[in-house]
Amino acid sequence: MAGFFNPTIRELKKLLHLMRHCKLLSFIQINTSANFEVIHCLKMTKRNKIGVLDLQGGVLEHINHLQALGIEAVRVKEASQFSDLAGLILPGGESTCLIRLLNIFNITPTLKVAFADGMKIWGTCAGTILLANKIEGDNTQLNLMDISVARNAFGFQLDSFNTKVKVPKVCAHEIDLTFIRAPKITKVGVNVKVLLNIDDYIAAAEDENCLATVFHPELTPSLAFHKYFVEKCGLQTNDSHDSLKRTSWMKLARITAPSE
Repeated sequence: MAGFFNPTIRELKKLLHLMRHCKLLSFIQINTSANFEVIHCLKMTKRNKIGVLDLQGGVLEHINHLQALGIEAVRVKEASQFSDLAGLILPGGESTCLIRLLNIFNITPTLKVAFADGMKIWGTCAGTILLANKIEGDNTQLNLMDISVARNAFGFQLDSFNTKVKVPKVCAHEIDLTFIRAPKITKVGVNVKVLLNIDDYIAAAEDENCLATVFHPELTPSLAFHKYFVEKCGLQTNDSHDSLKRTSWMKLARITAPSE
Protein backbone atom coordinates (compact mmCIF):
# COMPACT_ATOMS: atom_id res chain seq x y z
CA MET A 1 0.00 0.00 0.00
CA ALA A 2 1.36 3.43 -0.92
CA GLY A 3 -0.31 6.81 -0.56
CA PHE A 4 0.38 10.51 -0.96
CA PHE A 5 -0.49 12.88 1.87
CA ASN A 6 0.12 16.50 2.65
CA PRO A 7 -0.19 16.59 6.46
CA THR A 8 1.98 18.49 8.87
CA ILE A 9 4.87 16.60 10.43
CA ARG A 10 3.03 16.60 13.74
CA GLU A 11 -0.09 15.09 12.16
CA LEU A 12 2.03 12.51 10.38
CA LYS A 13 3.72 11.41 13.60
CA LYS A 14 0.33 11.05 15.30
CA LEU A 15 -0.92 8.92 12.41
CA LEU A 16 2.09 6.60 12.52
CA HIS A 17 1.87 6.28 16.31
CA LEU A 18 -1.81 5.32 16.05
CA MET A 19 -1.16 2.74 13.34
CA ARG A 20 1.66 1.17 15.33
CA HIS A 21 -0.41 1.18 18.52
CA CYS A 22 -3.21 -0.67 16.72
CA LYS A 23 -0.63 -3.16 15.41
CA LEU A 24 -1.71 -2.47 11.82
CA LEU A 25 1.64 -1.35 10.55
CA SER A 26 4.82 -3.39 10.72
CA PHE A 27 7.53 -1.53 8.91
CA ILE A 28 7.46 2.09 7.73
CA GLN A 29 9.68 4.08 5.46
CA ILE A 30 9.16 7.85 5.20
CA ASN A 31 10.63 9.92 2.39
CA THR A 32 10.45 13.71 2.40
CA SER A 33 10.29 15.44 -0.96
CA ALA A 34 9.35 19.10 -1.64
CA ASN A 35 6.10 19.91 0.21
CA PHE A 36 4.65 16.46 0.64
CA GLU A 37 5.36 13.25 2.54
CA VAL A 38 5.38 9.85 0.87
CA ILE A 39 4.62 6.94 3.16
CA HIS A 40 5.51 3.47 1.99
CA CYS A 41 3.71 0.88 4.10
CA LEU A 42 5.91 -2.09 3.40
CA LYS A 43 3.49 -4.48 5.01
CA MET A 44 0.08 -3.95 6.55
CA THR A 45 -0.72 -6.83 8.85
CA LYS A 46 -2.30 -7.89 12.08
CA ARG A 47 0.22 -9.45 14.42
CA ASN A 48 -1.42 -12.64 15.59
CA LYS A 49 1.34 -15.25 15.68
CA ILE A 50 4.14 -16.22 18.06
CA GLY A 51 7.51 -17.12 16.57
CA VAL A 52 10.19 -19.45 17.91
CA LEU A 53 13.70 -18.73 16.65
CA ASP A 54 14.56 -21.91 14.77
CA LEU A 55 18.33 -21.78 14.31
CA GLN A 56 19.49 -24.01 17.17
CA GLY A 57 18.12 -25.25 20.47
CA GLY A 58 14.82 -26.50 21.86
CA VAL A 59 12.34 -25.35 19.21
CA LEU A 60 9.76 -28.10 18.84
CA GLU A 61 8.93 -28.20 22.54
CA HIS A 62 7.96 -24.51 22.48
CA ILE A 63 5.93 -25.05 19.30
CA ASN A 64 3.97 -27.88 20.99
CA HIS A 65 3.17 -25.73 24.02
CA LEU A 66 1.98 -22.82 21.88
CA GLN A 67 -0.18 -25.06 19.71
CA ALA A 68 -1.75 -26.58 22.82
CA LEU A 69 -2.88 -23.05 23.71
CA GLY A 70 -4.47 -22.60 20.29
CA ILE A 71 -1.76 -20.23 19.06
CA GLU A 72 -0.38 -20.24 15.53
CA ALA A 73 3.34 -20.81 16.03
CA VAL A 74 6.00 -19.94 13.45
CA ARG A 75 9.43 -21.55 13.19
CA VAL A 76 11.48 -18.43 12.42
CA LYS A 77 14.47 -19.06 10.19
CA GLU A 78 14.59 -15.89 8.06
CA ALA A 79 14.33 -12.12 8.52
CA SER A 80 11.24 -12.06 6.27
CA GLN A 81 9.18 -13.94 8.88
CA PHE A 82 8.93 -11.17 11.49
CA SER A 83 6.19 -8.99 10.01
CA ASP A 84 3.18 -10.72 11.61
CA LEU A 85 4.71 -11.78 14.92
CA ALA A 86 3.22 -10.49 18.17
CA GLY A 87 6.03 -12.19 20.06
CA LEU A 88 9.23 -14.19 19.61
CA ILE A 89 10.72 -16.92 21.80
CA LEU A 90 14.50 -17.25 21.96
CA PRO A 91 14.86 -20.92 22.95
CA GLY A 92 17.35 -22.65 25.15
CA GLY A 93 20.43 -23.97 23.40
CA GLU A 94 23.93 -22.52 23.08
CA SER A 95 23.97 -18.73 23.22
CA THR A 96 27.26 -18.29 21.34
CA CYS A 97 26.01 -20.50 18.52
CA LEU A 98 22.66 -18.69 18.40
CA ILE A 99 24.15 -15.20 18.12
CA ARG A 100 26.59 -16.35 15.43
CA LEU A 101 23.75 -17.77 13.37
CA LEU A 102 21.63 -14.65 13.91
CA ASN A 103 24.47 -12.57 12.49
CA ILE A 104 25.44 -14.98 9.71
CA PHE A 105 21.88 -14.99 8.37
CA ASN A 106 21.55 -11.23 8.98
CA ILE A 107 18.50 -11.67 11.21
CA THR A 108 19.65 -9.47 14.10
CA PRO A 109 18.84 -6.07 12.48
CA THR A 110 15.29 -7.13 11.55
CA LEU A 111 14.76 -8.68 14.99
CA LYS A 112 15.71 -5.38 16.64
CA VAL A 113 13.47 -3.36 14.29
CA ALA A 114 10.51 -5.65 15.05
CA PHE A 115 11.25 -5.40 18.78
CA ALA A 116 11.36 -1.59 18.62
CA ASP A 117 8.06 -1.70 16.76
CA GLY A 118 6.30 -3.62 19.55
CA MET A 119 7.13 -7.32 19.19
CA LYS A 120 7.61 -8.92 22.64
CA ILE A 121 10.51 -11.32 23.29
CA TRP A 122 10.85 -14.20 25.72
CA GLY A 123 14.28 -15.71 26.34
CA THR A 124 14.56 -19.13 27.98
CA CYS A 125 17.96 -20.19 29.39
CA ALA A 126 20.35 -19.31 26.51
CA GLY A 127 17.72 -16.86 25.26
CA THR A 128 18.01 -14.98 28.55
CA ILE A 129 21.75 -14.62 27.93
CA LEU A 130 21.04 -13.14 24.49
CA LEU A 131 18.65 -10.56 25.99
CA ALA A 132 20.95 -9.36 28.80
CA ASN A 133 22.73 -6.01 28.67
CA LYS A 134 25.47 -7.37 30.92
CA ILE A 135 27.08 -10.83 30.95
CA GLU A 136 29.61 -11.47 33.68
CA GLY A 137 33.02 -12.07 32.12
CA ASP A 138 31.74 -12.04 28.55
CA ASN A 139 30.47 -9.79 25.76
CA THR A 140 26.78 -8.97 25.50
CA GLN A 141 24.68 -10.04 22.53
CA LEU A 142 21.31 -8.38 21.74
CA ASN A 143 21.28 -5.95 24.70
CA LEU A 144 17.49 -5.75 24.88
CA MET A 145 16.84 -6.14 28.62
CA ASP A 146 18.37 -4.44 31.66
CA ILE A 147 19.59 -7.57 33.45
CA SER A 148 22.97 -8.98 34.45
CA VAL A 149 23.57 -12.69 33.82
CA ALA A 150 26.14 -15.26 34.93
CA ARG A 151 26.58 -18.05 32.39
CA ASN A 152 26.71 -21.75 33.39
CA ALA A 153 26.14 -20.62 36.96
CA PHE A 154 25.21 -24.05 38.32
CA GLY A 155 28.19 -25.98 37.00
CA PHE A 156 28.32 -28.88 34.57
CA GLN A 157 25.56 -30.67 32.65
CA LEU A 158 25.37 -33.24 35.45
CA ASP A 159 24.34 -30.45 37.82
CA SER A 160 21.05 -29.95 35.95
CA PHE A 161 17.96 -30.43 38.09
CA ASN A 162 14.18 -30.20 38.44
CA THR A 163 12.26 -28.34 41.11
CA LYS A 164 8.70 -27.29 41.88
CA VAL A 165 7.83 -23.70 42.86
CA LYS A 166 5.02 -21.21 42.97
CA VAL A 167 5.16 -18.13 40.74
CA PRO A 168 2.08 -16.14 41.86
CA LYS A 169 1.95 -13.74 38.91
CA VAL A 170 2.14 -16.62 36.44
CA CYS A 171 0.14 -19.43 38.00
CA ALA A 172 -1.99 -19.99 41.10
CA HIS A 173 -0.51 -23.40 41.87
CA GLU A 174 2.98 -24.88 41.96
CA ILE A 175 4.63 -25.66 38.64
CA ASP A 176 7.60 -27.83 37.66
CA LEU A 177 10.80 -26.14 36.48
CA THR A 178 13.74 -27.71 34.66
CA PHE A 179 17.24 -26.23 34.89
CA ILE A 180 19.82 -27.47 32.36
CA ARG A 181 23.32 -25.99 32.67
CA ALA A 182 21.44 -22.83 33.46
CA PRO A 183 22.55 -19.24 33.86
CA LYS A 184 21.57 -17.03 36.79
CA ILE A 185 20.14 -13.52 36.67
CA THR A 186 22.25 -11.70 39.25
CA LYS A 187 20.90 -8.17 38.96
CA VAL A 188 18.00 -6.30 37.35
CA GLY A 189 17.44 -2.66 36.40
CA VAL A 190 14.87 -0.34 37.92
CA ASN A 191 12.31 -1.04 35.19
CA VAL A 192 12.59 -4.81 35.50
CA LYS A 193 10.28 -6.77 37.79
CA VAL A 194 11.41 -9.99 39.46
CA LEU A 195 8.93 -12.84 39.00
CA LEU A 196 10.84 -15.56 40.84
CA ASN A 197 13.69 -15.61 43.35
CA ILE A 198 15.32 -18.91 44.31
CA ASP A 199 18.00 -18.90 47.01
CA ASP A 200 20.51 -16.18 46.07
CA TYR A 201 19.55 -15.65 42.42
CA ILE A 202 16.75 -14.44 40.18
CA ALA A 203 15.20 -17.19 38.06
CA ALA A 204 12.57 -15.19 36.15
CA ALA A 205 12.07 -11.49 35.43
CA GLU A 206 10.25 -9.21 33.02
CA ASP A 207 9.95 -5.67 31.81
CA GLU A 208 7.32 -4.12 29.55
CA ASN A 209 8.64 -5.83 26.42
CA CYS A 210 10.71 -8.83 27.54
CA LEU A 211 10.35 -11.96 29.64
CA ALA A 212 13.43 -13.87 30.83
CA THR A 213 13.54 -17.31 32.45
CA VAL A 214 16.77 -19.16 33.22
CA PHE A 215 14.90 -22.49 33.24
CA HIS A 216 13.03 -24.45 30.54
CA PRO A 217 9.22 -24.28 30.89
CA GLU A 218 8.93 -26.05 27.52
CA LEU A 219 10.43 -29.23 29.01
CA THR A 220 7.59 -29.66 31.49
CA PRO A 221 3.89 -30.37 30.85
CA SER A 222 2.88 -27.00 32.34
CA LEU A 223 1.55 -24.37 29.93
CA ALA A 224 1.59 -21.61 32.54
CA PHE A 225 4.59 -19.61 31.32
CA HIS A 226 3.63 -19.95 27.67
CA LYS A 227 0.13 -18.74 28.47
CA TYR A 228 1.61 -15.83 30.42
CA PHE A 229 3.83 -14.80 27.51
CA VAL A 230 1.08 -15.16 24.92
CA GLU A 231 -1.18 -12.88 26.96
CA LYS A 232 1.73 -10.45 27.43
CA CYS A 233 1.77 -10.27 23.62
CA GLY A 234 -1.91 -9.30 23.59
CA LEU A 235 -3.24 -12.61 22.24
CA GLN A 236 -5.95 -14.86 23.63
CA THR A 237 -5.30 -18.48 24.53
CA ASN A 238 -7.31 -21.66 24.70
CA ASP A 239 -8.23 -21.77 28.40
CA SER A 240 -9.36 -25.40 28.30
CA HIS A 241 -5.83 -26.70 28.95
CA ASP A 242 -3.33 -25.97 31.71
CA SER A 243 -0.90 -28.78 30.89
CA LEU A 244 0.16 -30.96 27.98
CA LYS A 245 -0.83 -34.57 27.65
CA ARG A 246 2.09 -36.95 28.03
CA THR A 247 3.12 -37.59 24.41
CA SER A 248 6.38 -37.91 22.50
CA TRP A 249 7.95 -34.52 21.68
CA MET A 250 8.60 -35.77 18.17
CA LYS A 251 4.95 -36.79 17.73
CA LEU A 252 6.00 -40.18 16.38
CA ALA A 253 4.32 -42.26 19.05
CA ARG A 254 2.61 -41.87 22.37
CA ILE A 255 4.59 -42.71 25.49
CA THR A 256 2.71 -45.66 26.92
CA ALA A 257 3.35 -48.35 29.46
CA PRO A 258 4.86 -51.52 27.96
CA SER A 259 2.32 -54.16 27.13
CA GLU A 260 2.15 -57.08 29.55
